[in-house]
Amino acid sequence: MLVQMNFNSLSDKRDEHEFKELVRSAGATEVAFIKGGRAAPDSRYFVGKGKADEIHHIIKATEPDVVIFDHDLSPAQERNLEKALECRVMDRTGLILDIFAQRARSHEGKLQVELAQLRHMSTRLIRGWTHLERQKGGIGMRGPGETQLETDRRLISIRIKQINKRLAKVNKQREQGRQSRKKAEIPTVSLVGYTNAGKSTLFNRMTESEVYAADQLFATLDPTLRRIDLENQQSIILADTVGFIRDLPHDLVAAFRATLQETTEADLILHVMDSHDDQREEFKSQVNDVIHSLGAEKTPQIEVMNKIDLLHQEPRIDQGYDGQPTRVWLSAVTGEGIDQLLTLLSSTFSDQVFKGNLKLPPALSRLRAGLYEEEAIMSEDISERGEYLLSVSITKRRLNSLLSKESIELESILDQ
Repeated sequence: MLVQMNFNSLSDKRDEHEFKELVRSAGATEVAFIKGGRAAPDSRYFVGKGKADEIHHIIKATEPDVVIFDHDLSPAQERNLEKALECRVMDRTGLILDIFAQRARSHEGKLQVELAQLRHMSTRLIRGWTHLERQKGGIGMRGPGETQLETDRRLISIRIKQINKRLAKVNKQREQGRQSRKKAEIPTVSLVGYTNAGKSTLFNRMTESEVYAADQLFATLDPTLRRIDLENQQSIILADTVGFIRDLPHDLVAAFRATLQETTEADLILHVMDSHDDQREEFKSQVNDVIHSLGAEKTPQIEVMNKIDLLHQEPRIDQGYDGQPTRVWLSAVTGEGIDQLLTLLSSTFSDQVFKGNLKLPPALSRLRAGLYEEEAIMSEDISERGEYLLSVSITKRRLNSLLSKESIELESILDQ
């Protein structure tokens, strides 16, 4: 059974659709949908005594396994509702945590979800279970002892500390990987967007990978990084991250902060949007709010308008007043516009490629051979003095690596 309340505004069809999609993604089946409105949430039941009685009546008729609220409930409200409705109650955060628990595949993802679940659970331990109220006893254990409730809290606290230690190790490994990419001068491009906007499908199309993608919310959780070789010997690291959603629980944002750091450390953000969705501007605002909360609001951003096949439009690139690209219109499903996006990425990072003419004396034949191995030489000629006159195109990273082996500076061999 689903319950959605509205406070101080008219009902929002978008919120209702998203709520039902969350429930479907969790694998639940809707038996009843109840809507209501109040000026403010009731402190005891959240929905008010009258609405609680109405829900209880419907529960008796439909016999659902759980009542799901499209709102965050306080621990007291959740307990009061379960007692009044005589049915298990779950709030929005609990629902999203359940979906995340199903979707997590990697060790890191599972740890992050468990951490968020434990933090959520720790506020909801209650004294209503009589078997948890027994005092520990026995020889050497008499006295005040420790209630089962206190034991549960202590065990949860210990487990949270253990997970934080493990995540710290994983985060350290990620940081080492990021530092290695920085040293190699390989730029990182992060895909972000509202969940189900088509990020993973676009990621698969651009990288020719097989990351899980489906028409459901939070189809993928675990960040995936792939290297893409662009034109002119350029390379980038493309990162696919978890999708955002309205009112994403704070515990989840905190738990996935290490994962979302791929976005904060990115050189460019590709903000993927469903161009066919009439609520895309609202979704855009909500995603940008999360990006701002992560401290990545100053990172350059290009909007990717996905699913143009549903609009029957042609792929194109929109430019701003300064002539810089602002939007790319494409279809990740059909592949239309992908080549234009890749070309755009090549031009965006073109400053990391050296194009020019070099003049090498015969003594630097080993450098010439290295340039040929890198397939960097576009044309070659010989001067009257026997020097190699080369026209080259190569990433600055690779060129600097070759020059360092010869212990020479680029300026000494430039042919201007």
